[in-house]
Amino acid sequence: MAGLDGIEQPRGHSRATAARWSPAVEDETAAKALELFGNPTEAEVPLPSRPESAATARRLTQVVVLRQWGLTPKMTEDAVLLVSELVGNAVRHTGARVFGLRMRRRRGWIRIEVRDPSRGLPCLMPVQEMDISGRGLFLVDKLSDRWGVDLLPRGKTTWFEMRVADR
Repeated sequence: MAGLDGIEQPRGHSRATAARWSPAVEDETAAKALELFGNPTEAEVPLPSRPESAATARRLTQVVVLRQWGLTPKMTEDAVLLVSELVGNAVRHTGARVFGLRMRRRRGWIRIEVRDPSRGLPCLMPVQEMDISGRGLFLVDKLSDRWGVDLLPRGKTTWFEMRVADR
């Protein structure tokens, strides 16, 4: 890498590493995203299939999981990372103009869904420690309790679920 000669790079561990997001810092734009785009717990939120929509999906996930559902910062961090990966796949690989984001909570579980009009199935690829791309579904597989794809008459829904402690 240019400009990094002679600087030791961090070594990966057995668990995948990714950029860290901290829910400790309140993000006012998260609440604004909810106002602008709608609440993904009430109905599917349509978002334009552009890279910047990943930030909107992260903000919506943050405000729902942390503030609305009152779950832990760690659960929020993981959900934000995984929704970003699913949205990234929808934007990069489907050719869609719009995708949908939906979030559900039931006793003991949360479920986050990304719907797009492509019927092409995502593939969980083997990942090597030095890979710089292709880790999206690997992260989803490692950090969620279960995930899958539901084929629809026009498109598919890719989803993940995480166990939560109900109070």
